[in-house]
Amino acid sequence: MLYGGRIYLTTYRAESKELATAAFDQTGGQLLWRNPLVPERVEQTHPIGSPATATVACDGSRLFVFFGSAGLFCYDLEGHRLWEQRMGPFQDEYGAGSSPIVFDGKVILNQDHDVNSFVAAFDAATGRLLWKTPRPDAARSYSTPVVWSHDGRPELLVAGALQLCAYDPATGERLWWFNGLARIVIPTPVISGPIIYMASWAPGGDPGSRLALDPWSTALAKWDKNHDGELSKAEIDDREVLDRFNRMDLNQDGLLDQQEWEHHAVFFRRAQNAVLAIKPGGRGELGEDAVLWKHARGVPYVATPVLDHGILWMVKDGGIVTKLDAASGRLLQEERVEAFGNYFASPVAGDGKVYVASESGTVSVIAADSEWRVLSSHAFHEKIYATPALDHDRLYLRTEKALYCFTGTRP
Repeated sequence: MLYGGRIYLTTYRAESKELATAAFDQTGGQLLWRNPLVPERVEQTHPIGSPATATVACDGSRLFVFFGSAGLFCYDLEGHRLWEQRMGPFQDEYGAGSSPIVFDGKVILNQDHDVNSFVAAFDAATGRLLWKTPRPDAARSYSTPVVWSHDGRPELLVAGALQLCAYDPATGERLWWFNGLARIVIPTPVISGPIIYMASWAPGGDPGSRLALDPWSTALAKWDKNHDGELSKAEIDDREVLDRFNRMDLNQDGLLDQQEWEHHAVFFRRAQNAVLAIKPGGRGELGEDAVLWKHARGVPYVATPVLDHGILWMVKDGGIVTKLDAASGRLLQEERVEAFGNYFASPVAGDGKVYVASESGTVSVIAADSEWRVLSSHAFHEKIYATPALDHDRLYLRTEKALYCFTGTRP
């Protein structure tokens, strides 16, 4: 996060189990301060994940930092702790991924996990909880909320499993919702005027390759060897089920019952992988008439699309870059950049260019014009998970080993 000539970020040291917030000089890269903490227990994360995932938020005088292992922390710009709200770890083997945001004197945090999902707002000055809205129908997802203006009033958009919801940021009241997303949602909604562009994709949600759970009665007939009406890991011989056993076991008793099985089956059955252009209207559940267009190819799992001069750019695993006309959803181009593999960093646009960074560490620069042109491609040979940041004529890039600054780009 860039503010006031400084770069603020979070780190994790596995050997000491130390989480930290750090500030660097934006011009020369010098470390200005570092504020560490050691939680009572470090959350479990995905093998390629980190307990220091969330981006720092800032309101101009305070920093807001969230760690799924410890909670929400507020610092002044010199790193002095002002307040804290302890929470976590959560029941989620992949850890916490959503970042805090700041709006109207509030720090807003969404946490969707296997159980006890919620969205909440805290007073930015004191850390006092202002409101907390449970999300009982949510499942693990990692999208960061955004605030937009809808018919002249602010709304908080939260994208989660199967559903995009809008809340009143003043009270936490749910205003409207749209069903039609993937079963796991990581990208953030992209806003342009009255339209929301929402990309969501998860394994098993594409036509022709959909995953589904058997009916409970069929599962019992196949695997319930001791006839107790529940299923243990030892009884199941299906890899797809075993891979998801822990998240399905909501009460963590080592057994799956009918309620847990059917709760999870709903997400497979209703999941829809696509990028949508949505124009909301009214209250309550929105129908399909709110969808202006839908595109089902090239949809990213993790990376949020970027909207630039009427073109929606997406990058997904395999290095596939998709360009859509934002007004109509028409496919403009679908090409592949040089670096294959996974893409976790979101594309960024500026100075007539779009930058995409692969997990393996290759940054490709694409011309943001009608013809497909890759202007350059550079392999850092260091893994990249963080989205690059543009500021005036500088590009900031964080790899697993270093923080880089490049000049000569003008957003």
